[in-house]
Amino acid sequence: MSNVEDILLPDIGDFSNVEVIEILVAPGDRVDAEQSLLTLESDKATMEIPAPRAGVVEKLLVEIGDQLNAGDPILSLAASDDREAEVAEPDQATEPEPEPKPEPPKRAHGEAEPRPAPVRPRPEDMAAIARGRKAHASPAVRRFARELGVDLGRVKGSGPKGRITKNDVQGFVKQVLSQGPETGMDSGSAFHLPGAPEVDFSRFGPVETEELPRIKKISGKHLHRCWLTVPHVTQFEEADITELEAFRKGRNADTAKQGVKLTFMPFLLKAVATALDRMPILKASLSADGEQLVMKRYTHIGVAVDTPKGLLVPVVRDVDKKGLTALAAELGELSAKAREGKLLPGDMQGGCFSISSLGSIGGTAFTPIVNAPEVAILGVSRSEMKPVWDGQQFVPRLVLPLSLSYDHRVVDGADGARFTALLRNLLGDIRQLLL
Repeated sequence: MSNVEDILLPDIGDFSNVEVIEILVAPGDRVDAEQSLLTLESDKATMEIPAPRAGVVEKLLVEIGDQLNAGDPILSLAASDDREAEVAEPDQATEPEPEPKPEPPKRAHGEAEPRPAPVRPRPEDMAAIARGRKAHASPAVRRFARELGVDLGRVKGSGPKGRITKNDVQGFVKQVLSQGPETGMDSGSAFHLPGAPEVDFSRFGPVETEELPRIKKISGKHLHRCWLTVPHVTQFEEADITELEAFRKGRNADTAKQGVKLTFMPFLLKAVATALDRMPILKASLSADGEQLVMKRYTHIGVAVDTPKGLLVPVVRDVDKKGLTALAAELGELSAKAREGKLLPGDMQGGCFSISSLGSIGGTAFTPIVNAPEVAILGVSRSEMKPVWDGQQFVPRLVLPLSLSYDHRVVDGADGARFTALLRNLLGDIRQLLL
């Protein structure tokens, strides 16, 4: 009778309910002392559990996904010498059968007949053992992959024992993105996010269910795709618009006689158009293969409009070729059509840059999502009177917060900062728009 011992999970410190993510041995395997038996993963660390002594694995007592605590049995292990004795002991109750020719070599008197050693699983047999095994990666790498929406099961590890590293995840993302912005977004994609858990909210109080507006369904999918496929960076800046606002209010009475309300947005459009003409990289687009830039010789700018049914982005064309009054009139018409649900598909196509203004609502800064295939979007928050040092004293100035999000594959950080600085200067002195 062999000496079979259940191996228990040793003290693993201040951890409980630690998940089994890998089983590194199979029944019949001969293991050495300190050889790794399985891998556990907690929220903070990945740890391999070693064998306390040498022996032969008789039976696995855990499966992938089990949650263990110190003292739980993990496998049955037979001592090496006991297993060998058991293998060497002849079966007294069974009459030995004659060996086929050729006859085996003669043995000394009393020597036991050896039995074949346990057969280890062949590589093709290991599939059944490995089925359900999780990717071999540290918690930090798993967290990094989750943030990017990467399925680690599709990433090949380059670390020891096939462990997946952060560089492996980054290389996989680059490979997928190089196949085009639409690649990886279908149901069979390597990119995915875990589904939201089903929650019965009625357990906590009265609820109602409303259908998500169609516009939000469509724009939601587009924004989700943009967020996953565009590496976002947001640059923040402030512009002094004291003189600009004074000029606008002074001209508003004259434009009102023409039936046009002169808001701040036409001035912002002209400033953005001028900045884009000086830095055209901000209105370029990346080709589908990610190898070329499409440089646009036009300046069409989308302006986000808040409607009862959701966010719409009509496009104002040839902003650089129109005056303030014409822009104000066109903006008024497009905004009215958006709120009335009368925008045509062509009214929302062809933009090379977008502006999202929350100034009438509030906020100090935000991170707008790039409207791909555009490479940049400007967010505008509410202007505020602030004390500004003029070299001799603090004076009240009207300050406008700006938030520029851009695609870091196309726009470098230095260019993002230059663009917002240029925009700050243009808004600070609108006479520069004439230069």
